[in-house]
Amino acid sequence: MDYAVVMAGGTGKRLWPLSRQNRPKQLLKLLDGQQTLLRRCFQRLCSLFDTDKIIVLTNAGYVGLIRENVPEIPAENIIAEPCVRDTAGAIGLAASVLSKIDEDATMAVVTADQFIEPADVFEQAIKDALSFIHHNPDSLITFGIRPTGPSPHFGYIKCVEPQNNPCCKNEIYRVQAFKEKPDEKTAMQYIVEGNFFWNSGMFVWKVKTILDNFEKFLPESVEPLQKIKADWNGPNQKRTLYEWFVKLPKISIDFAVMENAEHVYALILDCKWRDMGAFTSLMEFIESDVNNNIIIAGHSQLLDCNDNIIVTEQQGHLIAAIGLKNMVVAHTSDATLICTKEQTKRLKELLEIIQKNTGGKFL
Repeated sequence: MDYAVVMAGGTGKRLWPLSRQNRPKQLLKLLDGQQTLLRRCFQRLCSLFDTDKIIVLTNAGYVGLIRENVPEIPAENIIAEPCVRDTAGAIGLAASVLSKIDEDATMAVVTADQFIEPADVFEQAIKDALSFIHHNPDSLITFGIRPTGPSPHFGYIKCVEPQNNPCCKNEIYRVQAFKEKPDEKTAMQYIVEGNFFWNSGMFVWKVKTILDNFEKFLPESVEPLQKIKADWNGPNQKRTLYEWFVKLPKISIDFAVMENAEHVYALILDCKWRDMGAFTSLMEFIESDVNNNIIIAGHSQLLDCNDNIIVTEQQGHLIAAIGLKNMVVAHTSDATLICTKEQTKRLKELLEIIQKNTGGKFL
């Protein structure tokens, strides 16, 4: 059977004060109709997978919020990670759980914090990837995003030898290399070469194949994953998960497996895509006003304001401003961020100061 695994554990510190330790970015109501990124992700998956075949991986503290946002997903399909072990640990956990349910399962890994439009491009790519893996079960599929410019904020994948496949509408590329976030000069060179694509962090594979690759390239993960699998759906499930999950290496799936594995292929998503990593990401998918202001607010009055990002989820709150230019204003009930767009990259530094001076009250 085919399953979707939604990675929904990230916090999104670069969206503070909207995102908090107890309220991650994928649950912020920033889209049209007060929708969250998680909800939009779920809707994309519903045309491809039965609801009971959609699994959400998240932090233990987010489980209640996840259930409120996607009540259609069975409660047992929301898996709480007891600690952060990066993408390799999360994917290994999901694959191990699925292998106990269905040893022949095919697993599509998507992330909850990405904006993707139009949905039908994504849906066709997932269909093609599932079909390719059904016919090539020893392969691993990832998805590249055609870059809109030389961004140093994303990892890249080098894709070569595009081939038509009778079971796919999209071409299938062989992945020659994974590249970490480059400097601006290198990113420009990638654009010039033309066969480098942004790494989307989404994958499709057989659970058996990815677990075989864990055994080969991340052997220290094998015992913890086997222990967790053995006790899953039993009386010791939670205790074993908490005891052994922390022993998994803290490493990304790209470093741990994808950069080393054989038979790695890619489909290219020709769509509007953005990882919701910062306030400036909103510029990619929220329509601006006539003065190029991005406004997410129930009520706002701006006078001589240009090129700003102004956000509040409190629909009854009025945001009023005069003469602002190139600023970010993010308002919540207990904290407000005001800075230039360029200074948002220093949010981590600011949060460290807030932590030092106020503890975790505002985090």
